[in-house]
Amino acid sequence: MMVLRDLEGLIIIDEVQRSPGLFEVLRVLVDRTGSPSRFLILGSVSPELLRQSSETLAGRIAYVSTLIVKQLLPWHENISKRQVKAPKVYVKDSGLLHALLNLPTMHDLEGHPKVGASWEGFVLAELILRLGAHTHECFFWATHGGAELDLLVVRGLKRYGFEIKRTRAPQVTPSMRQALADLKLKRLDVIHAGDDTFPMSKKIRAVAFSRILEDIRPL
Repeated sequence: MMVLRDLEGLIIIDEVQRSPGLFEVLRVLVDRTGSPSRFLILGSVSPELLRQSSETLAGRIAYVSTLIVKQLLPWHENISKRQVKAPKVYVKDSGLLHALLNLPTMHDLEGHPKVGASWEGFVLAELILRLGAHTHECFFWATHGGAELDLLVVRGLKRYGFEIKRTRAPQVTPSMRQALADLKLKRLDVIHAGDDTFPMSKKIRAVAFSRILEDIRPL
């Protein structure tokens, strides 16, 4: 409780089924007068979990469809670098995320530290839909040294990488080059907020999000 007590804003707790006793703690925190926190609880939906949460947080909890929240499993490659093994969770429904964060206007969103997460979640959902990629084909990849890839799609022997940048002028980074080499990607597309699609270097291309229907082909 001490860890959660002083946190403010939207707090995301994943894998809640691993700590069922947490529901009692959350009840105390939610019942605080003028509570500065909102909790987004993620976890495997089982009858026991639903029963326990309903009993402990009666009148305090609303259930969100798993279609709104997506989990990307980490990809592991046989390389010398230490790789991140925890899954990555993002909210597909940006409208829900904005409501939870109390961001009713674009001005509010632009000034909020979660604007990047909102953009990334929205673009990821649309990109996966456009690619026609299945859940078991989608991963994220990261090393403890700082290299990462927002989306890795593996279909058969082919690997496609995607980075999502909320900028109008994306640049090639050492992280992109490392992902391209270590993961042996067929190509790496950088989805950005600008207006144009253009090559950045060999096998790396900048793709305007507004043009993904024209420039990203389904797999």
